[in-house]
Amino acid sequence: MDHSRYRWVIVAAGGTLGCVAIGAMFSLPVLLQSITRDTGWSVAGVSSAMTIGFLAMACCSMLWGTLSDRFGPRPVVLSGSLVLATSFFLASQATSLLAFQFIFGVLVGGAIAAILAPMMACVTGWFDTRVSLAVSLVSAGMGIAPMTMAPLVAWLVSGHDWRTTLQIVALIVAVIMIPVSLLVRRPPALAAANTAASNGASNGTSNGAIANSGPQAEMSVGEAVRSPQFIILLLTNFFCCATHSGPIIHTVSYAVSCGIPLIAAVSIYSLEGFAGLGGRIAFGLLGDKFGAKRVLVAGLLVQAFGALAYVFVRDLAAFYAVAAVFGFIYAGTMPLYAAIVRANFPLKMMGTVIGGTSMAGSLGMAMGPVAGGLIYDTFASYTWLYVGSWAMGLGAFLIAMTFKPFPKANPDAQAVPVPA
Repeated sequence: MDHSRYRWVIVAAGGTLGCVAIGAMFSLPVLLQSITRDTGWSVAGVSSAMTIGFLAMACCSMLWGTLSDRFGPRPVVLSGSLVLATSFFLASQATSLLAFQFIFGVLVGGAIAAILAPMMACVTGWFDTRVSLAVSLVSAGMGIAPMTMAPLVAWLVSGHDWRTTLQIVALIVAVIMIPVSLLVRRPPALAAANTAASNGASNGTSNGAIANSGPQAEMSVGEAVRSPQFIILLLTNFFCCATHSGPIIHTVSYAVSCGIPLIAAVSIYSLEGFAGLGGRIAFGLLGDKFGAKRVLVAGLLVQAFGALAYVFVRDLAAFYAVAAVFGFIYAGTMPLYAAIVRANFPLKMMGTVIGGTSMAGSLGMAMGPVAGGLIYDTFASYTWLYVGSWAMGLGAFLIAMTFKPFPKANPDAQAVPVPA
């Protein structure tokens, strides 16, 4: 197999799987009115399934990542795809709000966790150079979900009820994600090492040495998760996601409260997502050129003030300007965590470590819907949401500043590079 070419197949597979999975989950806001009108369930009750989903992603990300390290990404991603398709079908059959919250929250969120962290870890293992660009392209695939799956779901629900629409979504998930999952392969170094280990091969130039070369090759998983570097990445990603989760979820409502028509307000969110595509690619290129940590720190600082800028906008043009900058920045920062992990932790535990950072990010994302609602209910204004997001963003920036890479390995030691 030509590894230099197939690695881009892995990138395309990761982007496709992420797009369909995230897009399917974010079909809930599109279906919200249809579900509540048909069932009589409260808007808060139905929408809380999203918060439950983020919490489920947080709880499962590290577990799925560890399983992908042990058994390889394909069985994990395939399992997640099967569970996700089944969960959407079961959600369409829910007859109570509690059942819907469990299925759409716990099962869907847990299944998506089996896709995101394992695929990010897999992609980083296929690349020795251009890591930031590779993970940014995968993230870009996820980023186009609001511009692909959301309009598709809106079109479907215009001609069908929400239950039929969810059944069609389940079919789409199965038809696309299951075959694409079969394209996923272990990174070459780990695949070779796994084969060598199973055959009892062990010598000074074995493929096991390849898998265990690179940053902190002899580190154990326990040492990794107790390291200051891992803890700093977790805290940074938590505060980073807490910074943008509130603005992402509530800016449409904020714009409407400023007198902007709903259709125009929704276009603000769409522009933010479109700008994020450019941000992912740009930050990936910048991360490869200047270093992922340096670019991440700068992005976190700009993100904080981007969130604060929403406090000062009232008209549609100003909303567009802030949304373009904010979307570009927050989307661009997200893939850089995986690139930093790849540069600092052994290849053999990419799934576990990236799963841990994904867990922290999902917890941060879960704060936005609840915090924004509570703030608005208390103050009848979103001002303190954006001020709080600014404070969270400064926290992420300051924490990231303390990150110090592990000391370089002995330069005299011979290391065998990952196929590029």
